Amino acid sequence: MPVPIALSSLPNTQTAIMPDVAVIDELLPVLAADSLPRLIVLGADASLAVVLTHLMRTERLHVEVGFVPVDPTYASKVYQTGTGNAAAKRAVEGKAIETPLIRDDTGTVLVGRASITGVDGAKLVGEAYVDDTKLFTGTVTTMLISPTMTMPGVRARVRKGLRKRTWVSGRAAQLGTPGAVVTRDGVLADRTVPRSTFYRFEQPWLLVR
Repeated sequence: MPVPIALSSLPNTQTAIMPDVAVIDELLPVLAADSLPRLIVLGADASLAVVLTHLMRTERLHVEVGFVPVDPTYASKVYQTGTGNAAAKRAVEGKAIETPLIRDDTGTVLVGRASITGVDGAKLVGEAYVDDTKLFTGTVTTMLISPTMTMPGVRARVRKGLRKRTWVSGRAAQLGTPGAVVTRDGVLADRTVPRSTFYRFEQPWLLVR
């Protein structure tokens, strides 16, 4: 992946699209020595999600995080980061703002978009709520969940046929189902689930914008 000019003079570590947490752990002592630690993620939504998941699990959400996607992504739209060198300049020069951190019941952070379908791409059967608002009951094509940059933090909607319903916002989106498959930030889960919940974590993350 090409490094934008704005990042070319900074120390960097090459990783896979899904960074190994051992690589992140190697960087954290270096960041800890800085009074204002900042980590810039150049990559895909899944890359940012892995980094934030690890920071959350290791109680390091005080680290400022910049995001530099090469192309537009769901997360770049949610967080209005821009792309390429413009995003890189913002990640280097911008200020960190407290931003709702959305995670699910597996302890995985969501930064862009999650989609939930029935098994093997079948329609989704079940019932879902966003806080106390019923999102659907019965059968839909897909349930979509996305973070928001401001409170309350998460939003969800369903697709029924070709029609997209209105987003409903809240602190948590919950689904109960006979069986479903979750795709988080483009990464397909390896097992079916009878329920799925995405909710705002008690601590925000520090998004550089």
